[in-house]
Amino acid sequence: MKDETRVDRASTPAPPAPGPPRRAGRAMLVVGAAALLAAGFGIASRVRAKSSLRDETQRTAAPVVSVIEPERGAPAREVVLPGSVRAFTDAPIYARTSGYLKKWYFDIGAHVKKGQRLADVDSPEIEQQLQAARADLATAQANERLAKITSDRFAELSKSDSVSKQEADNAAGALAARRAATESAQANVRRLEQLVAFEKIEAPFDGVITARNTDVGQLVDAGSSGGPARELFRMATTGTLRVFLNVPQASAAAAAPGLPVELTVAERPGHRYQGTIARTANSIDPATGTLLVEVNIRNAGGEILPGAYAEVHLKLPSGSPAWMVPVSALMFRAEGPRVATLGAGNRALLRPVTLGRDYGTKVEVTSGLEPGSRVIDSPPDSLVDGQEVRPVFQTAKPGGPGGPPAK
Repeated sequence: MKDETRVDRASTPAPPAPGPPRRAGRAMLVVGAAALLAAGFGIASRVRAKSSLRDETQRTAAPVVSVIEPERGAPAREVVLPGSVRAFTDAPIYARTSGYLKKWYFDIGAHVKKGQRLADVDSPEIEQQLQAARADLATAQANERLAKITSDRFAELSKSDSVSKQEADNAAGALAARRAATESAQANVRRLEQLVAFEKIEAPFDGVITARNTDVGQLVDAGSSGGPARELFRMATTGTLRVFLNVPQASAAAAAPGLPVELTVAERPGHRYQGTIARTANSIDPATGTLLVEVNIRNAGGEILPGAYAEVHLKLPSGSPAWMVPVSALMFRAEGPRVATLGAGNRALLRPVTLGRDYGTKVEVTSGLEPGSRVIDSPPDSLVDGQEVRPVFQTAKPGGPGGPPAK
């Protein structure tokens, strides 16, 4: 029995060990977790790549713009206007008596003094009329003396009633008429004497002869025959010149008398003549929209000739500080001119501006910009307010109007 029992126990199989199935389950869990981690990493990588691509696309979509700093305008702006140079005094010289030119003494370019004789006119008819007028004066004076004697005699006789009162009054009236005739004859003599004196043509002021339009033997007509009088000479004073110019209405208020100016002429390049505004018309010409201004220039050396063309440089004070920006920075929209500036976050800000003078490559901005503004040069036409941009900072070129001087 013991042997059978021993055999039965020996033939019974042993139960399997519990270790290996548990290890397999753990391995599967590890593998699944690794797969999940790999999947999550791949998804995160794709999300990051997509976000980076979106950011890069947005960044590259922003336009690249050039940013400059505007230049401060000069406190006094210079306006150059064309001017017409005139002599301070310019007068034609005519004959006041008719006759033939006997002699002339000065030609063009001669400097003469007031009272100097310029020419002689021979007018024998006037001289004969003067002799006749003097004879008439002598007759009138004789008649006046006789009338006075008669009047005095009748006045004495009327005291003793030797003549009537009426006769004495008639004698007194005849004396008054003779005295008036004498005064008329004297006036006629003085008139003819003045005409004879006009045979000597004299300079009315100190100046230079700018024209001589007559010669010896030429008939001189004073205009008494009804025709136009002929200009014999023309005189001008050139020590001081008048320069007339038309100032635009925008600058008319600053062009006040006493403002210093500078004058340049083409024949003397690089030389500037000093002058001042003497007077203005105080009225805007409605046809041209300008103010007529007269400038006085000293010309003691005679370097500037009357009638010349000149350029007048007016240094007008600026009413408000202005900025100089390139013309390429302007944006012309339907609502008015705009200048794009760089704001916070690299955002474009479109500012309305008021424009001043145009200097060709640069333009003056009188309002709309502030100190520290950064201007976008050559902005795209599609640029809108608040749009993000990629700025490229540049420095302004020296030597422009209102900017630093070129070295």
